[in-house]
Amino acid sequence: MKSFNIKYSIGLLILSTPLLCGCIREVFPSDVATTTQLAQSPDATEFLVSAIPTTAKSIYNDHVSYSWGLGGIMHIRDVMTEDLATLSNRNWDWFWWWSECTDIGAPWMCTQYVWEWNYQYVQATNNVINGVNPDVATDMQKAYLGVAYANRAMIYLDMARMYEFLPNKVTNGRNEAGIDVTNLTVPIVKAGMKQDDARQNPRATREEMAKFIASDLDEAAKYLPLLTDTRNKTFPDMACIEGLRARLAMWLEDYVAAEKHARLAINAARINPMTKDDCLNVANGFNRIEKWMWGVQYTDQDDAVRDEWLNWTSWMCNETQYGYARKGAFQLIGKRVYDRIANTDFRKLQWKAPDGSPLADQVPFLKPAYKQSLPAYASLKFRPNQGNDEAFKVGEASAFPIMRVEEMYFIEAEAAAHQDPARGKQLVENFMKQHRDPSYVCNATAKDAIVEEIVFQKRIELWGEGQTFFDVKRLNYSVTRGYEGTNFEPTERLNTDGRPAWMNFVIVDQEVMSNPILNDHNNPDPSGLYKPWTGH
Repeated sequence: MKSFNIKYSIGLLILSTPLLCGCIREVFPSDVATTTQLAQSPDATEFLVSAIPTTAKSIYNDHVSYSWGLGGIMHIRDVMTEDLATLSNRNWDWFWWWSECTDIGAPWMCTQYVWEWNYQYVQATNNVINGVNPDVATDMQKAYLGVAYANRAMIYLDMARMYEFLPNKVTNGRNEAGIDVTNLTVPIVKAGMKQDDARQNPRATREEMAKFIASDLDEAAKYLPLLTDTRNKTFPDMACIEGLRARLAMWLEDYVAAEKHARLAINAARINPMTKDDCLNVANGFNRIEKWMWGVQYTDQDDAVRDEWLNWTSWMCNETQYGYARKGAFQLIGKRVYDRIANTDFRKLQWKAPDGSPLADQVPFLKPAYKQSLPAYASLKFRPNQGNDEAFKVGEASAFPIMRVEEMYFIEAEAAAHQDPARGKQLVENFMKQHRDPSYVCNATAKDAIVEEIVFQKRIELWGEGQTFFDVKRLNYSVTRGYEGTNFEPTERLNTDGRPAWMNFVIVDQEVMSNPILNDHNNPDPSGLYKPWTGH
């Protein structure tokens, strides 16, 4: 399914907002306010800032079922790990391009989607940043400016970590053109950028991107204290800024800063880790945004919910009579990952135990019928809203997390372990014993093993939340899907030696044509370079 009609490139994103309306519904206004009008109208600023969380849940293309906003991007990252397997076939699993690492090079529509959606999100933030002059703005407008800077930092940090070329054993950092693209990220599109500049906009180096993101976080921190309403946590607050600083420091392997900012985020968040009941409740399990630091909230008025198919619940909730679960596109935890979880860890009850398991009668199903119909290892983590598995307009008016305080505990522990393994070990034991498994003991003794154990527990905690990809890539970990008893589809049984080449995302070719300075500076195409494991 090649794409021959790519609508927009980042070179066009600096043009007037109406050009973007055809791609993401209900996000942008049909008439663009000028900077002067915005400065004079807090309502206009509020309208533009509202487009940011709306973009996170908006439909990109009605005919492409992986195109459901930030949640879809998170799911793409997850299926590129060994943690999440989809039991389906190509008729219903729209994410097979990434899970099979097939046809994910420059010419393909799936590559177009990832690139364009991310820059649409950038544009939503730039509209606010370009339209608010802090010298004349009201406090409310300044607060919204802080929201925009925080969101821009978040999305650029995600993009930088996805597109940065890191060494691996299958593709070379010196691409076919002979250019070394190691540590190159993505072009930075700033608010108010001129067309000519956008069409000659190189990939930022890791150092340039880190400086840009840090600057955005500083700007956000300047204005977010003026924010009086986070709109039920769909807007970030100062705790989220510290959380983003912690993520940024982890990417840069500045573990002193990562530990510091993770602790600041924990203290500022003023929320406790989710309890066993919070996690396993059949009506409210992982669908209540107030339990998190930052999230995306659907309502029954959103196009994504009226659509039924293109939203978080449709894909991530197996216990439904609507959406893709009804078609058999079940989301599973990888068997190898599941088997490593201790039976005393209540989080293991977030997936259907295989027949004969001592946990089989402890797993809380929404309805008894699902105990029979769902395959082993099927996720029960994300429940439909109110536990309603029949009325999709109710069940899909759910929420999903962008950031949880639990992530900060694991960042703190890992960052500490890189500096002092014994201290990192103590931190992860403290968290696990108090919040997840009273009998937990970290048996690792060597530094690398302690770090890996902390990251593993983080993977279990954040399963399905789009974060594991970044740790696997950063730490040069292998992905193993082909083994005896695997529950990955035969075409997805890919094993790597170290970080997968497919975790270096490729820039769509239409962008290269629109931004010629990128010519010869793309990442190597990893499509089809790994052969599925067949057992011998």
